[in-house]
Amino acid sequence: MNLFARIKQAPRELGLFMVAVLVLGMAFSMMDATFNNFLNDKFALTGFQRSFLEFPRELPGFLVVFVSAALSFLCSRRLSVVAMILGALGVFLIGFASSSYGVMVIWLFIYSMGNHLFMPLSSTIGMELAHAGQDGRRLGQLNSIRNLAAVLGSFIVVLSFRYLGFTFRNTFAIAAGLLCLAAILIYAMTPEQTVSRRGYLQLHKEYRLFYWLNVLSGARKQLFITFAPWVLVSIFQQPTQTMATLYTLGGVIGILFQPLLGRAIDHWGERFVLSAEAVVLVFVCFGYGFAKFLFSADTAFLVVCACFLLDQMIFSVSMARATYMKKIARQPADIQPALTAAVTIDHVFSISAALLGGLIWNTFGFQYVFLMGAVLAVINFFTARQVRLPAEQTELNAA
Repeated sequence: MNLFARIKQAPRELGLFMVAVLVLGMAFSMMDATFNNFLNDKFALTGFQRSFLEFPRELPGFLVVFVSAALSFLCSRRLSVVAMILGALGVFLIGFASSSYGVMVIWLFIYSMGNHLFMPLSSTIGMELAHAGQDGRRLGQLNSIRNLAAVLGSFIVVLSFRYLGFTFRNTFAIAAGLLCLAAILIYAMTPEQTVSRRGYLQLHKEYRLFYWLNVLSGARKQLFITFAPWVLVSIFQQPTQTMATLYTLGGVIGILFQPLLGRAIDHWGERFVLSAEAVVLVFVCFGYGFAKFLFSADTAFLVVCACFLLDQMIFSVSMARATYMKKIARQPADIQPALTAAVTIDHVFSISAALLGGLIWNTFGFQYVFLMGAVLAVINFFTARQVRLPAEQTELNAA
């Protein structure tokens, strides 16, 4: 049964959310495929300036726990609508009102706030719509839809820039419209009952390993979000079409890979999947950092592209952290606040890694940024080996 048939036959709430995920995924994909080239063409940023821009872009990730706490009277589905509206407004203003670099940073902050607000909500709503014991499978299906969206969004960018003479403004306008459509679809979903006591601003010692996994994730993800595409754009001098093509290929691979990853989480468990991610990431980091010095120019470019695609695939292992949190939660009301707090924790270290990475890039060279990433991956491996579910922990203590 193909993906569109599944969406058509899904229950109303799940069907609406699946279509919304498809639409907003296209919008985010169009932004991802064009934003680095937009910055390079319009503002001609240096490597350090590009990394410093991650501060205003990632700051909403730090603030999201406080914003979510202030809006805790809204259920997750209504809060998602607010997130989509903020994202649409930010994208539109980036394209049509960026009269200077400083002004553009303000609009980027608004777009990023919407994006980061939705991050924990996506997993929360997805697991709400899952059958018992199939959380990984449901999140894998939703990630598969996101990858299909990435293919469609990037394909639109490739065709429109190559054959239709599109500008960045055209792309951002379409992305804003798609985010508005996603807001309408999520608003059409039946609101779930709000939880009276959210506890967004509380950290619990029982979840400390979950928090630590997100510390490492925050530092690691900057390699993919910031420095990996920047290597392709600035070191290998690749144009918008190449970046869009890579996102398209990654999306095609992900359509098949994400459901398998979700099933792997349900079958083999979070410890296995998170450990495997760390091992793969060690090799990916060495490919990013040292292919240029080990191979010919053409071969090095292909190696880095392969690393980019592999990195794009394992980036969705984040859903293993979400399912782990659900399994260790003391009560269901803890899940969304913990996922939201994890986004804030993630971004404290994400911002730090971006700034540190920029300094390392300028001082020592880009390859040392990825050497730092390999070290983080090794630490992540040994941390993932400590993951235990409540039943496993009880057996371990008894032994």
